[in-house]
Amino acid sequence: MSRIGLKPLQIPDKVQVKTEGKTITAKGPKGELSINIPEDIEYKIENNVLSFSRNSDEKKTRSLHGLTRTLVSNLVQGVSTGFSKTLKIEGVGYKAEMKGKYLYLSMGYSHPILFVPPSGIEFSTPQATTIIVSGADKQLVGEISSLIRKQRKPEPYKGKGIRYEGEYVRRKAGKTNTK
Repeated sequence: MSRIGLKPLQIPDKVQVKTEGKTITAKGPKGELSINIPEDIEYKIENNVLSFSRNSDEKKTRSLHGLTRTLVSNLVQGVSTGFSKTLKIEGVGYKAEMKGKYLYLSMGYSHPILFVPPSGIEFSTPQATTIIVSGADKQLVGEISSLIRKQRKPEPYKGKGIRYEGEYVRRKAGKTNTK
């Protein structure tokens, strides 16, 4: 049995969950998101508690049981509190700045890099070397953070580049001059 799939999901008071066939829609202070539930997974809502069960014990259905519960949990958490990722910039002259709602990155190239946030994503830069990506959709927040990090990955010799907060970059020794 899926241990994650069997856990009941408590729905907060500020979140409204609507069901229509195999679609679950959650609406809260951070926005509105929806997800389609696979055919073999059943759900039921009682007293603001959402529970999931499966119809068969096939391998595919067993694997979708816990996944579905986690995706719906992320959906509910996203519309109630939201998700955010923090990126740190290291390197002399590397910086990020906001111009309106657009993010400009100066990463040592001959031109600045412009990021236009997709709908549901917000950027903020409390410092010139910190970027906070926030939104209701966990997958989209991670994807946009990955695209920003990809502009200048941290290199292993000096450690310059964009990294996630708390990410460890293994450093390599440079060339040594032997005589």
